[in-house]
Amino acid sequence: MAPLQDILNQLMRFHPSLIRDDVRVYFRDVSDHAARINEATDTMREMLTAAMTVNMSLVSVAQNEVVKRLAGWAALLAAPTLITSWYGMNFRHMPELDQTWAYPGMIVFTGALCGALYLALKRAKWM
Repeated sequence: MAPLQDILNQLMRFHPSLIRDDVRVYFRDVSDHAARINEATDTMREMLTAAMTVNMSLVSVAQNEVVKRLAGWAALLAAPTLITSWYGMNFRHMPELDQTWAYPGMIVFTGALCGALYLALKRAKWM
């Protein structure tokens, strides 16, 4: 509509010989309608831009929630992985070789650590 407004304004102002005086009123009316339509289009464009921005923000928030949950599960799996990787090494002088309760104790400790991590992450709303 913006080019039509320019054309109508140029016809009315710069070319009075092309447009008769009795028709000039109609050209002003058409120019006024073109201006209103142009403003309505601009308003709708701004509303669409705002709606798209809000939608992108909502998608970003949802994606952040998913990433938080994945990070929580990764942290929950990292603790037993670290502990069992230490106990999977082949050394001669390891504490569990001399004591019979060392492996079951480490299993209980790992389970308790995972449970405590789960509760902490659940309380922080990461799970």
